[in-house]
Amino acid sequence: MARSDLLLSIVRAGASGDRAALRSSVEAIVAEERGKNHHILADRLQRALNAVTVTPPTMAHPSAQAGKDTILESTPRQRLDDLILPLPVNQQVKQLVEEQHRADLLRSHGMQPRHRVLLSGPPGNGKTSIAEGMAEALAVQFFTVRYDTLVGSYLGETNTRLARLFDYARTVPCVLFFDEFDSIGKERGDSHETGEIKRVVSFLLMQIDQLPSYVVTVAATNHSELLDRAVWRRFQLRLSMPQPSRDSLAVLIDRQFDAWPEPTGITARVLADKLGDISFAEALEFCQAVRRQHILSLANRRLKDVLQEQISLWATRVRPLEADAARSDQTATATKRSKTGSKAALRRRRSRSPQA
Repeated sequence: MARSDLLLSIVRAGASGDRAALRSSVEAIVAEERGKNHHILADRLQRALNAVTVTPPTMAHPSAQAGKDTILESTPRQRLDDLILPLPVNQQVKQLVEEQHRADLLRSHGMQPRHRVLLSGPPGNGKTSIAEGMAEALAVQFFTVRYDTLVGSYLGETNTRLARLFDYARTVPCVLFFDEFDSIGKERGDSHETGEIKRVVSFLLMQIDQLPSYVVTVAATNHSELLDRAVWRRFQLRLSMPQPSRDSLAVLIDRQFDAWPEPTGITARVLADKLGDISFAEALEFCQAVRRQHILSLANRRLKDVLQEQISLWATRVRPLEADAARSDQTATATKRSKTGSKAALRRRRSRSPQA
């Protein structure tokens, strides 16, 4: 496209509030200037583009502001450097952050930075923290999708709200976070799901494909087996967040020990072994319970005594596997009673019927 056409496109895009057209036109000029080794001008144009927020006319795009109701905006405070991550996950997340920071260089070579991430693993192991840490590292807004306002009860209502959500996300560089993504990205081949859910999944995938690269989409799931197969292909990074090892738990516990006012009388590794196979969230919850009880004692109890008491109480907690086993036993008992009752009723009916 000629320079005059690019300038006209920029003017039209600015007047109409078309951010996508504005960005593509300016990025074309940036690439052209870099090709001429005019790097200072190209950098200034890129910074100006990143700093300018195009406000669409109210009548032209009424759905953009309406989509604000479907997200929770927050200021990211979690830092990636503070997270305890598996080495492959840490490397790939930092690669994505670098690509976003140096997106102008990639675009000058005809490439876009990666901006779609799928996080899979058991709860409490840092999936939400990674999404927030990426927003903090990129210095952009952190948007969490609210399913309570997104999913509608009427035919086509959810798709309409999804369209508004993505329209709003496009108005500003951000990290768009879908927690519990399996609740909306379910397998379309599931015979138990309705046709409406299948249409929602198809529309969701189309919208994700059309998001610009300055919107980093992060989806987290505890049940990757429930996701539609087409979902996997949409995400450029697919990262596993497994249950932490004892060494990783010890690192987290040791950080908590450093902030406590008294010696604990036990090493972080020994405590990690006593707590067993738990998530980071559970380990943090335990340490906070110890600290709360020590504070409430008003220094009348030693911290090491409070810690030993909480370890004893921890051993009595109900584990998820035990709860699942209890539910299975209750179901089996109810089924057995039902069958026994049916057989007894059948015998009574037979005994009352006249003999042939």
